[in-house]
Amino acid sequence: MDLPDQLGAFLLTALVIEVTPGPNMAWLALLSASAGRRAGLAAVSGVALGLTVQAILAALGVAALVQLWPGLFQALHFAGVGFLVWLAWQSWRDAATPAHHLPGGGEGASDGFRLGLITNLLNPKAAIFFLTILPGFLVATDSVGDVLLLSAIYLGIATLVHLIIALAAGGLRPWLADPAVSVWMHRFQAVALVLVAIWLLGKG
Repeated sequence: MDLPDQLGAFLLTALVIEVTPGPNMAWLALLSASAGRRAGLAAVSGVALGLTVQAILAALGVAALVQLWPGLFQALHFAGVGFLVWLAWQSWRDAATPAHHLPGGGEGASDGFRLGLITNLLNPKAAIFFLTILPGFLVATDSVGDVLLLSAIYLGIATLVHLIIALAAGGLRPWLADPAVSVWMHRFQAVALVLVAIWLLGKG
């Protein structure tokens, strides 16, 4: 791989993909705003680990398996949609739970990390990137190391974008100290997650 020639185009592509609305963006912003920056940053760590697992699996050849068996990708796609709907149901349910409107939003760092990890193990947007977009910057003679290098660059860009979202949204936490606002925010999050799930379902 001629990295200097490919790097600029790859960086731009990865950045455009990451700032395009998807499952991570809305969820990270709303979690950080409602539960605080600590939970948001933990979620960013979970997201990064989930993306890392997807990248390693792709580099080891799972991508080829999925391309040979489209049903596997469809299963991943529908699992991701289903998980977003489950998150939406939890958020709507929590709107009626007083504990979720106390400082911390009823969700801790471990919750953010766990949900971030699961969300991105089932993230079809990430799978599409590793299955279809990243290979376009490779040639037949490239090694697993080349795949991992580009994957690491993508992970760095994705994590930076997610950190900015979590830190910016976490600044809204003082405003959300009002329980009435917190209830509204949980319901808004539930509706937003359902809309993202419907959008992803349409993409399938």
